[in-house]
Amino acid sequence: MSITSWNAEDRPREKFAALGATALSKAELLAILVGSGSTDLSAVELMRQILTDHHNSIHELERLTVEQLCAYKGIGPAKAVTILAACALACRYASEEIAPRSKMDNAEVISRYFSPLIANLGHEECHVMLLDNSLRLIASRCVSVGGLSSASVDVRKVMKDAVLSDASALVLCHNHPSGSLTPSRSDDDLTRRVREAATAVGLRMLDHIIVSTDGYYSYQENGKL
Repeated sequence: MSITSWNAEDRPREKFAALGATALSKAELLAILVGSGSTDLSAVELMRQILTDHHNSIHELERLTVEQLCAYKGIGPAKAVTILAACALACRYASEEIAPRSKMDNAEVISRYFSPLIANLGHEECHVMLLDNSLRLIASRCVSVGGLSSASVDVRKVMKDAVLSDASALVLCHNHPSGSLTPSRSDDDLTRRVREAATAVGLRMLDHIIVSTDGYYSYQENGKL
């Protein structure tokens, strides 16, 4: 049965307009975005099936590829990208819960900023947070996108960005797709190289944080910086 044949109060768009977003399930909200289902399932039913297959978790959905979503009948590349874009937007919204210009002076607040952005990714990314003299955020940039186990960071580019941004301090943060929070030997080596380079140009390396679905690890808190 197509959505257009439902009673008006049961259609996702009409329900949203009448009752607001909180009245809709995740499947109904995603159905509004994709617009249609398959020949066998309505958009809501299709989204419900996909969510059920992934424990009703937006974080799990975000980790899927376009190809994996396209394996579902009724999902093509355009719909897959729309779904993934919605998931990414939801995760970025979560990172904005930290007030602009907040002090990034401890590992917990820094991890709360980065975790929604990268903790659930299926590949490794490394980001640098640039801070002013009061340890307030100037900018945050992705400096490396890697595979499942490593990411290559150009330390010279990190320093160049920091100097051009007139930063006084910086923080590195990367994710471990495996879920492990144990630093690797390459993580330790990267920390050492960035700390030495930062010192050479008069910058303070405040921390290097690893995030995953299990929490965070702070080099500063563990006395390794």
